[in-house]
Amino acid sequence: MSESPAPAYRVWALPGIPEVKPGDELAKLIAQAATAPALPGLADGDVLVVTSKIVSKAEGRTRRADSREAAIDEETVRVVARRGQARIVESRHGFVMAAAGVDASNTPPGTVLLLPEDPDASAERIRRGLRELLSVDVGVVVTDTFGRPWREGQTDVAIGAAGVEVLDDLRGTTDPHGNALGVTVTAVADELAGAGELVKGKTDGLPVAVVRGLAHRVDTSASASARDLIRPAANDMFRLGTSEAVREAVALRRTVREFTDAPVDPEAVRRAVAAAVTAPAPHHTTPWRFVLLESASSRTRLLDAMREAWIADLRRDGKTEESIARRVRRGEVLRAAPCLVVPCLVAEGAHAYPDARRAAAEREMFVVAMGAGVQNLLVALAGEGLGSAWVSSTMFCRDAVRAELGLPGSWDPMGTVAIGYAATPP
Repeated sequence: MSESPAPAYRVWALPGIPEVKPGDELAKLIAQAATAPALPGLADGDVLVVTSKIVSKAEGRTRRADSREAAIDEETVRVVARRGQARIVESRHGFVMAAAGVDASNTPPGTVLLLPEDPDASAERIRRGLRELLSVDVGVVVTDTFGRPWREGQTDVAIGAAGVEVLDDLRGTTDPHGNALGVTVTAVADELAGAGELVKGKTDGLPVAVVRGLAHRVDTSASASARDLIRPAANDMFRLGTSEAVREAVALRRTVREFTDAPVDPEAVRRAVAAAVTAPAPHHTTPWRFVLLESASSRTRLLDAMREAWIADLRRDGKTEESIARRVRRGEVLRAAPCLVVPCLVAEGAHAYPDARRAAAEREMFVVAMGAGVQNLLVALAGEGLGSAWVSSTMFCRDAVRAELGLPGSWDPMGTVAIGYAATPP
């Protein structure tokens, strides 16, 4: 009984592709190079790995080098990280990469190259052109070089694809030991890009490679594209960069007044509190306590007590019943939240001063520190994907809050933070 041959593939670079100029037909240049006498030609099921540089040149995506920063700005939709002049950004294509792919390598002096306008469409044009010229059905992967978080060195990845499997979703299958695969999705197009780069190189003038032996990865009727490799923002656990992480979290932080009924992960709230208490404080003190109300009954009892105290105060102020009802409704945002936090100022360690002026200034220092702690809390909650609303309500009924929560008299409630998942987009 004969054994099946071991899985294998072959990859080679295509020599003979001239310097590409704007308006050149890449399919024609590749076909001419691939059919040179010393080469095996192209066959159905081959995969062409094409560096994006020649695609950009053919499409006229060249700019003057002195406009590089402006070109990066034009191609950028979000700065992810910055160190000195180096920028990691999200390009308008959705790629997270250095300088939005604007590159000064492999281009004439004094110029820079932008990424192709639509790399998937570029790959499809090459694929169709080769079919018309050589009557072969091939897959095409357009590549560029990316760095990777936590890994030294760069590698080529797919930024455009046509007629080739992009992702191989193995979730729901089992390994040889019968273990279920729950998260495995193989980035086939990126692996093809890396295989091609091993023979193309960066400085050898070989912008195209051919991969043969993986015809099962080629499907010219498929609609998959390299865009499928871009992880949706909601699923991206590493979306934030270095110094931009806080800036992004601050941008995400907003007052949420409508919450879903989805439960809140208590550990996420505790991580946010851990960030809150890193705020600066006077005299090396820790002047904050965060009271978490995670059960519906505790929240209801507190809010009922607060409402009664508010109504009594407003009536003493001579407000009409209509005005009172309107003001009380504003606090209903707290009832919709699946978690409440009551930040309390505890001025232990404050210096005692004999005169009222310095004593007032001392308290103000602690109040400012409390505000910094709450701001840390709100930003950290945003980083956890949680919405929040800081409502000043408890400041108007501190005695009622302390009584309901059983807090010491030295704990000064500084508002209430509603926490949950926003019911509407920003």
